[in-house]
Amino acid sequence: MFTQRKAPDTVTPQVKDAAHLRGAMNRLKLRHLRFLVALDTHRKLHRAADEIAISQPAASKMLGEIEQAVGITLFDRLPRGIEPTAYGEVLVRRARAMLAEFSRASGEIAAIQSGAGGSVAIGTVMAPAVGAVHEALDEIRRTRPALQVSVVVAMSDVLVNDLMESRLDFVLARIPPGVDGDDLAYRECEAEACCLLVRKGHPLAAMAEVTPADLVGRDWVLQPSGSLLRRKLDAMMHRHGLPLPDRILDTSSELITLATVSRTDAIAAVAMAVAELLQSLGGPFEILRLSEPLTVEPFGLVRLRSRALSPAAELVYEAIERRYGGLVR
Repeated sequence: MFTQRKAPDTVTPQVKDAAHLRGAMNRLKLRHLRFLVALDTHRKLHRAADEIAISQPAASKMLGEIEQAVGITLFDRLPRGIEPTAYGEVLVRRARAMLAEFSRASGEIAAIQSGAGGSVAIGTVMAPAVGAVHEALDEIRRTRPALQVSVVVAMSDVLVNDLMESRLDFVLARIPPGVDGDDLAYRECEAEACCLLVRKGHPLAAMAEVTPADLVGRDWVLQPSGSLLRRKLDAMMHRHGLPLPDRILDTSSELITLATVSRTDAIAAVAMAVAELLQSLGGPFEILRLSEPLTVEPFGLVRLRSRALSPAAELVYEAIERRYGGLVR
């Protein structure tokens, strides 16, 4: 998702110097940006044309005019569609960010006009979603009840990608491997305590201490292979010379995870904050008393250095920040 593609060896013959390129970029209009994003989204010229309500010939002409103006091939024409070149990926990413900023600005203006006070879009991994984020939003709702906040809960790679494409104002996540963090401001919050969750009455639930050896040969419902928590579980089994779980339902869905655990003898690895919340609500779950802690690397507050937060987003950011005591760093 974040891999940098190699620049193509061929470009259009009209390649100009940097000053010409900047001038051509400055002349691009909003409809051009929307068109480029639509091309990247659909990878089909006729579908992009439909999205911006023009004919396919007009779309083909528009793409040719844009490429001639900037002097660079932005999309490769393939037998079954189109694909952005390395140059095209850069321009599409910036186009998405600009369109998102325009959309966010119009929303904020409309909110101010209506007295609502603005809108904020944030993302978070699971643990802070039921902890610091929930507490911060509860506080804000008491003082700014009309503030519109949307929250996306997902894994770090999805959240950071959405942040870099300006779909989110800031996130609580980990910076994924391979992502260039130069444009990301990261403030560490805390490590994430995790646990193993089972149904009430599970054969392991009554044990005073569950060792890694007790986990061999069990059924599991786990995040996909390569995910952070899955790697930590595998590492624990490796340390003790034990075979890795092999009877696994792979899913990133919390709903499927909880439904499976509640109805079978499968074991799930989840954030401790989530497990404790489920228990406090009287859910049919037990937390296994592991003989050693299961902890994953810290997450943090992540924002773009190149984009200032709106007043509304800054309000939410600071409210979450206070939950971590000013943050580790």
